[in-house]
Amino acid sequence: MFNEISPLLQTRMQQLEKIDFADRNDGTPRSKRLRQINSATGKFLSLLAVNLPEGEIIEIGTSAGYSTLWLAFAARETGRKVKTFEIDAAKIKLARETFSIAGLEDTIELIHGDFFAHSAELDQIAFCFLDAEKEIYERCFQEIASKMVKNGLIVADNAIDQYEGIKPMINTALMDNRFDCLTVPIGNGEFICRRK
Repeated sequence: MFNEISPLLQTRMQQLEKIDFADRNDGTPRSKRLRQINSATGKFLSLLAVNLPEGEIIEIGTSAGYSTLWLAFAARETGRKVKTFEIDAAKIKLARETFSIAGLEDTIELIHGDFFAHSAELDQIAFCFLDAEKEIYERCFQEIASKMVKNGLIVADNAIDQYEGIKPMINTALMDNRFDCLTVPIGNGEFICRRK
């Protein structure tokens, strides 16, 4: 997967990495930052997602599409699509540009809107990457937990650097006997829940 990234897409990904770095250091308001994962976390997500059971791949929080790309590499390899949700119109514009450069428009379904307005339509989820506002993590978990297929994964970003913000979701998942859970110290920390 990783050696198939074109030079043009590598340039785009590096641009997004630079924007994200600048956002974190130049006083850009939090709501306007890209707040994306790093490349090591992206590769980790790809490796998880390429080995999934049958089911949907979803992402809650697209931003500029950086993490979506890593999921889409795995989706393309396994003949699936990534369904990703974003509410910010400016970030959606950036994401569409990113997907066009990548040539992955057929592998990604970008939904402009609140995840909770569409969650009832979802079923048989094999993978969910959760990287949105931290206060909705627990609600997201509760919304999708029963829709996860056996051996499906929920991966929540910022499990270390924003632990207090997502602690309610972590505690809920740890008490849910349907899941095995683990925090992996890569990037900002990924909290992984496997549906038994």
